[in-house]
Amino acid sequence: MSTNQNFYSVKDVSHLDQLLLSAQGMKAHPLKYKEFGKGKLLVLLFFNPSLRTKLSTQKAALNLGMQVISMDMKDSWAWEFEDGKIMDQNTAEHVKEAARVISGYADIIAIRSFPGLKDKESDYRDVVVNNFMKYSTKPVVNLESAIRHPLQSFADLMTIKEYSSVKKPKIVLSWAPHPKALPQAVANSFLEWMRAAGDSVTITHPEGYELDERFTEGHHVVYDQKEAFKNADFVYVKNWSSVKKYGQVISEDPTRMITREALSLSNEAKLLHCLPVRRNVVISDDAMDSDHSLISELAKNRLYTAQAVLYNILKGTL
Repeated sequence: MSTNQNFYSVKDVSHLDQLLLSAQGMKAHPLKYKEFGKGKLLVLLFFNPSLRTKLSTQKAALNLGMQVISMDMKDSWAWEFEDGKIMDQNTAEHVKEAARVISGYADIIAIRSFPGLKDKESDYRDVVVNNFMKYSTKPVVNLESAIRHPLQSFADLMTIKEYSSVKKPKIVLSWAPHPKALPQAVANSFLEWMRAAGDSVTITHPEGYELDERFTEGHHVVYDQKEAFKNADFVYVKNWSSVKKYGQVISEDPTRMITREALSLSNEAKLLHCLPVRRNVVISDDAMDSDHSLISELAKNRLYTAQAVLYNILKGTL
């Protein structure tokens, strides 16, 4: 079992304020530690597609002088994650062996794995990342799991702190429509990180889209989106599928799409989204392309937060 500094959630961060300062320092001087990771290897395992996460994490490692190997797991045989399983079906290798073998090559292992959105109990056990942490002898970084996306949430926090003009801004997490069933990971993790930073979030969504209580604790729900937007300083937009009717799309209410008009109800709120985003479904063009949007800036900060996490893991100061 690994005794290393894993980065699975904000709970693995011992001093959040110091980690935030580290990321801000990386942004000011990206190549300051370009020799720090020399001779170290980061192995990236992607069970699901990625754009920002893959590029930003690779670039972060390169900025630290690390080498990187990125593996798309669709090009590998299927792994088994259940202990005691009789492996006479389609899985060819158990995570026990895979984790131990990769640990022999890598200095840090980073994993991305989405939920199946069929079985809440199974998804919320986060079996892929948790089993890898269980059997790895090297630190494991969560690049997005079935229920959390900590690197995204760290960048969210960094961006909010960077652009906030008040000590305690009003932050709104707004559900928006989407034609497909999407995970709750980004919303869950965002609420977890905001709470750790001492910020309360106003969550707005249609009835039936309540998130798991372990993530909403300390925050409050306002079902009326217009009411929620009043005096908002930041509006974070994300779709998620139903938790009660697990993985289902139970509403595609187009009036909840984020528009420039909707933002006019706020305190000139800055607009955030993790990307990718479906224009004119989740967010309208006039909002995406407005001066309110920090979406591109948020994506840039993915690099510096990943770099800070890798640096502090290697240093042993996470």
